[in-house]
Amino acid sequence: MRVLATICALFLLCGWGGAQDKPADRPATPEPKSVTVPAAIDHNRVVINADIALPNGSTERVHAWVDNGTPDLYISRRLASLLGLTVSCNENECTSPPPREMAVGGMRIPLAGLKEAKIPLRPVYAASVLAAGMGVEITLPSSILRHYDVLVDFPEHKVSIGAPGTFVFRGQSVKVQVNAENGLIQVASQIEKKKCNLALDLGSSISFLSDDVFDKLAAAHADWPQMTGAVGSANMWGGDDEAKWKVMRLDRLQYGPLFLDSVVVVDFPKERMEYFEKRAGVTTAGLLGSSALLNYRVGLDYARSMVYFEFGRNFNFPDFDVIGLTLRPEDDGRFTVLGIADFEGQPSLPQGPDSVQPGDHLIAVNGIPVGGSTMGQVWAALGGTPGQERRLTVERGGKQFTVAAKVQHFLGELPDEGERKKKK
Repeated sequence: MRVLATICALFLLCGWGGAQDKPADRPATPEPKSVTVPAAIDHNRVVINADIALPNGSTERVHAWVDNGTPDLYISRRLASLLGLTVSCNENECTSPPPREMAVGGMRIPLAGLKEAKIPLRPVYAASVLAAGMGVEITLPSSILRHYDVLVDFPEHKVSIGAPGTFVFRGQSVKVQVNAENGLIQVASQIEKKKCNLALDLGSSISFLSDDVFDKLAAAHADWPQMTGAVGSANMWGGDDEAKWKVMRLDRLQYGPLFLDSVVVVDFPKERMEYFEKRAGVTTAGLLGSSALLNYRVGLDYARSMVYFEFGRNFNFPDFDVIGLTLRPEDDGRFTVLGIADFEGQPSLPQGPDSVQPGDHLIAVNGIPVGGSTMGQVWAALGGTPGQERRLTVERGGKQFTVAAKVQHFLGELPDEGERKKKK
């Protein structure tokens, strides 16, 4: 059911892509001041459809990543080419003028106020790839979202965008710090009764803590579930270091008005934390990603520097009941194995020359090919009930073979979690 639900949600979007013919002349209708559109929650990331006007008068429908945790606008090289934008490149990335606007649900969202659009360096065959393993071609960043009311409804898989003052937000509220230049949000928080700021980043599939905060908590609470190796929603992009990431399940975290139990966090590498903090413009201890808020409707009232959290359902998302692989999505649609996570001190998959090893390519799960899938689809296939077996088709040196692997319950419950649930 978990795999089917994920795939069905993505099909709602994937079936709507491609160029759209220019409609016949019709009576002009007033432009809406707000819209609500379906969203796919793919690897805990929010993806919607957006229409981009092309120079020939037609429109191109693409998938857009709603990322309030990043101020930069990103587009694919393919989309820049369709728009006829002048692209300049250096050794790290390419840039172009931004598209004039995008349309979401019939509402125009101007983009021309941005200085530039960033275009990741990709080979020619991956011109449509903005972020490997995502299937999107443009972002809707914080620098644009800050001009609107925004409601991300995780339970109902919907996103609403409107002019400031359009929405009557519901739920628990908190006054937040909004960076006036880029729209990044910081929320006053507490961990172990120590005050700190944590960013609100619905574009991140997992939460992060600075290495000093993470290490102090890990040393003080050896009984909190911990592991090395990014699996499930912690396996964000497939960077080379993700196989060595430290991951931990926190007992409790106060985030504005919310008291969140059993929050999974990743150690923020120091150099990335410094860049993140500089961009935030304030002292911060990390960020809360969407994995901690999947049961909520999150309202962003930028004009009043308020965030609202409306509880929508009570479900424990088993992001870490998975096969213990750390994966990297490649530009050609393949998935490379970066590492094998340990489980209770032992490798979580069988060892030996005929088992999975770093550098192998994951070809299929239970006979279903994974090539060209998103990270969310692959992790849905690798998840399940602990103890269930998955047949992994693996390729090494041009030869394929099959390995049987069992779903493990990584980052198991905290020692007192059962008692805490009974008290509720």
